[in-house]
Amino acid sequence: MTVEDLEFEAWYRAAHPRLGAALTVAFGDVDLAQDAADEAVTLAFQNWGRIQKMESPTGWLYRTGFNVARRRRRRAALERKLLRRSAPEPSTPPGETELWFVVADLPDRQREAVVLRHVGQLREREVAEVMGLTRGGVSSTLRAAYASLRVDISESEPFQEVP
Repeated sequence: MTVEDLEFEAWYRAAHPRLGAALTVAFGDVDLAQDAADEAVTLAFQNWGRIQKMESPTGWLYRTGFNVARRRRRRAALERKLLRRSAPEPSTPPGETELWFVVADLPDRQREAVVLRHVGQLREREVAEVMGLTRGGVSSTLRAAYASLRVDISESEPFQEVP
């Protein structure tokens, strides 16, 4: 290791944890803070020859870390906004709305099989591939789900709309 590398390592060990803590407090997001701190330190390492000569390398690091965090937060907000704008409105799958509430109560494997088969309109072999089952396993899972649905539906009171 060179003297320059040793200087960077000592500076890094002191500055990186404090920067991460400051960013966490400032932005309230541990993941964002650590990512921004890591990116700022990486930039410092890449440019250490120039940065170590600055009056305050640690000040540069904080400014860079805060700028990275702000940029990432703005980008995430923009992505959420664009996704909301372009994403189709969630809708209830075709058929009786009440039926899907009953389907939601099925065990996970049965619910997934029913949704993949009827909402996703996948064939049984495709459902098997998605779920990591055999086609026979999907068939038996669907039969069990249909049997549960018949019981649940027959035991429930008919849906009545309120005028």
